[in-house]
Amino acid sequence: MKKLNRDTSDAQLNPIDNSKIEHLESAMSETIKRRKFLGLGLIGVAGLSLPLGTKAEGKTSLENFVNESVSIAESVSSQSDSFEDKMKMLQKAWDKKDYRLARALTNSLRISELQAQADHEDLGTPLIGANQFGAVSSLPAAWKNWAKGWKYYKVVNLEEKVGIQRKAEPVEVLLSFQTTQIASLAREIRVAEIKDGVLTEVISQVFSEIRRGAEKICKLLFLADNQGKEKRTYLIFYGNPDAELPNYQSDLKVTGEGYGLDIENEYFTAYLSKQTGQLARMVLKREHGLEIYSGGQGHGEPAGIDWAHDYITEGFFSKLRISLWDECPDFEVVRGPICTIIRRWGFPYSAIHPVFAPARMNMDIEYRFYAGLPYFFKFGHMTTVKDFVSAALRDDEWVITGQSFTDQMWMSADGKLHFGAVPTESAKNLWGIGFFNKDTKDSFMGLFLDHRADGRETELIHDGGPNMYYQWHGTTWSRYPLERDKIVKEGTILHQKNAYVTIPFTKEHGQAKIESLRKELMNPLTSSSSVLNNTVQAIESPRRLERMGEAQDSPIPKELIWKALRDVKDPQFYKSDISIVDLGLVYDVTVKGSVVIVLIAMPHRGRPLGTYFAYGSNVVHPTTSKNILTAVYEVPGVKKVIMEQTWYPGWSSNMLTDEGRKKLGI
Repeated sequence: MKKLNRDTSDAQLNPIDNSKIEHLESAMSETIKRRKFLGLGLIGVAGLSLPLGTKAEGKTSLENFVNESVSIAESVSSQSDSFEDKMKMLQKAWDKKDYRLARALTNSLRISELQAQADHEDLGTPLIGANQFGAVSSLPAAWKNWAKGWKYYKVVNLEEKVGIQRKAEPVEVLLSFQTTQIASLAREIRVAEIKDGVLTEVISQVFSEIRRGAEKICKLLFLADNQGKEKRTYLIFYGNPDAELPNYQSDLKVTGEGYGLDIENEYFTAYLSKQTGQLARMVLKREHGLEIYSGGQGHGEPAGIDWAHDYITEGFFSKLRISLWDECPDFEVVRGPICTIIRRWGFPYSAIHPVFAPARMNMDIEYRFYAGLPYFFKFGHMTTVKDFVSAALRDDEWVITGQSFTDQMWMSADGKLHFGAVPTESAKNLWGIGFFNKDTKDSFMGLFLDHRADGRETELIHDGGPNMYYQWHGTTWSRYPLERDKIVKEGTILHQKNAYVTIPFTKEHGQAKIESLRKELMNPLTSSSSVLNNTVQAIESPRRLERMGEAQDSPIPKELIWKALRDVKDPQFYKSDISIVDLGLVYDVTVKGSVVIVLIAMPHRGRPLGTYFAYGSNVVHPTTSKNILTAVYEVPGVKKVIMEQTWYPGWSSNMLTDEGRKKLGI
């Protein structure tokens, strides 16, 4: 495939100053220990390798690298403090019994960790690398016209191997792009399926966008159909500066802030606890709208239907539960038209936290709710960071108050659904547990798709048989994957992936549906990178990819608007002369006739007033600066400017442009 050429500028000749080199090594050595720089080491900061050719060229490049890197290292070190320095300060404060200072430093350490995650978290190996792409200009005329405005594409094949028809199955792929080819992954990426020679756009969602050196990486989620035993081809288009954030519509509706969300699709509404983020209750969207809930006083904490994860300490002394969190110790939320993801993690709390606050097993729990699907996922990762004795440990427990169901069901290791009590020989090898009502046809079932452990020689126990009359409270199941009263070794990780499904259920028809669904979930569509099949005949599509204004046809050129927004500086950086564009705060620009809509983010919630950039004074800035309204109104043809603000996705340093990173010295 055709590759993009990169321009390199000539370096200015300066004699090498050995003292500068020594200073550089000293100033950056500790930083480089913490920064991977994509494995390139010192010569290759931020993933950029030096253009070394002849000795003279090499000398010139090294001189410039040294001169520039010294100033960067000095700038960064003077603006923040390292993780290691903060740890030393924390130890001093602890030794002095200055606990308020220790708490302040602990919070500062957490902030450093958040930034380190943004800078260095490894999402894995992309399915398609940054250098794997084609040019839209090389496509057949019918497809090139259909994708007018976009410059590049990648090819993904999806194959169904077990013979099950799929309808709008979520597919997630990790992709990498050259930073010179795309400004915003969320704004510019589009997905199209090739079907009988016609390109058809499919709904997609971009999340976990990060910057690593000269590459941008993201997770791309889209919905795929398959008749079974088919291999279908999809094109991922990108590279369109005029593209706007796609406004895909779906049945997935999310309300609320943080992790305490209400999540609705056509099958159910799920309500997450505003306190802990645990699934508190569900309403099934059928004629009578059965509410699945857990009543009562819990154990002093708000009751919910999902009670995992927890463990009991040695000697059966006390239970440590994530349901006792007063708030999530840490969390991340992704919201989109296809999927909403709520990930929470931290150490469980005791009944009299913080008197007993052991740091032994980290609980990392993730819910995934999808558009148009009657099930949701829960992922669990329980990581042991210190040897400890567990009197009992649970990784899945559900409690449903009342007698909403009349019968119980369970699934054996072979994927067969059974009814009634679990026989003794199957009690520790269960792969699904649930309940249904033979009269109302309501049902709720957990399907166990992955249940394994790292760092252990013995297999996990797959127990948790259903209980129809838990203390006459209602229905329940509870899974204990480890032997009781045993040492859990440091490094042990318990993994799980469960799907919880609610469908109209009868013994006559429901059994086949549940068994087929588990087989489908255990065998998702297989994705692979590919190239276009030149034998496929390209056919004109009745509808093109771009919306009005996305193919250099905006009534007011967007290039002029983006240029104007570069005159809007952030005066809180007195000498950097950095614009809101280079800070990555401008998420979208939309033009509707003579009306321009600018969507911006703010760096964090401690600075929530985006209107500061719309109306604020920039008198402290050393160079010419304007606010958003002034700057955009000066663009010819603009009659109205509307500024909107969003918190999703949250801003991070991955949003900075190359120029922005340079101006901030990072």
